[in-house]
Amino acid sequence: MCCSGFLKIMMFIFNGAIFLAGAAILGVGVWVKVDSGSLLGVLDQIDDAPDELAQLTNIGYLLIGVGAVLLVIGFLGCCGAIRESRCMLLTFFCIVLIIFIAEVAGAVVLFVFQDLANELIEKVEVQVVRSIREKYGEDESLTNVWNHTMEELRCCGFKNYTDFDSSPYQIDNGNVYPPICCDQSDGPCSETLAAEFMGSIPGCFTKLVQLLEENAVIVAAVALGIAFVEIAAMVVSMILYCKIGNKS
Repeated sequence: MCCSGFLKIMMFIFNGAIFLAGAAILGVGVWVKVDSGSLLGVLDQIDDAPDELAQLTNIGYLLIGVGAVLLVIGFLGCCGAIRESRCMLLTFFCIVLIIFIAEVAGAVVLFVFQDLANELIEKVEVQVVRSIREKYGEDESLTNVWNHTMEELRCCGFKNYTDFDSSPYQIDNGNVYPPICCDQSDGPCSETLAAEFMGSIPGCFTKLVQLLEENAVIVAAVALGIAFVEIAAMVVSMILYCKIGNKS
């Protein structure tokens, strides 16, 4: 009896963590879809983008789906423990096992296909820079997205200020660059001044990579924590499943 009570408490703890993780991921997914000025908005403005790149625009829906599934998993685990339902516990175990296998497979694919990722980045660079030079300063939607992105990340262009060469903005404003490229909110930004600030105002892709690298330890810790919770939850659910079976 004491052992069963301990197992139930452990199920509540593990599934509470899964439920909270699902709520957090769901919230991030909703934010990504609602925030039209996010960096992902740039992808919507690229013509003839690679199919792999186009799929990134659906990341918000993916996060919403994953968050919803985790919420259901947390609910199944808690209810299965409270009601001592073998069916719910078995369903919980199967779903978590499938997700765990998918996570491992995804990690292996990312590791094996790093070269393909580099090729995709090169394609993205060409497409993004072309869209800037053809539309920035003329297409209001694309211009607003880039302005918002550069202000939020404190960056200039995809690679650097030269991405704006021959753009409608530069042509219409006397061969100048966006003010952010010279670390200012307004006023002309000449090529000489933009070159001086290139070290302190990097390209947006470089800045994004820097942010990811700075938070890599946190991301890895969170991933390992989720994997531990999933494994522990599966073990506890199976032990509780067997004990309930022995009682009956």
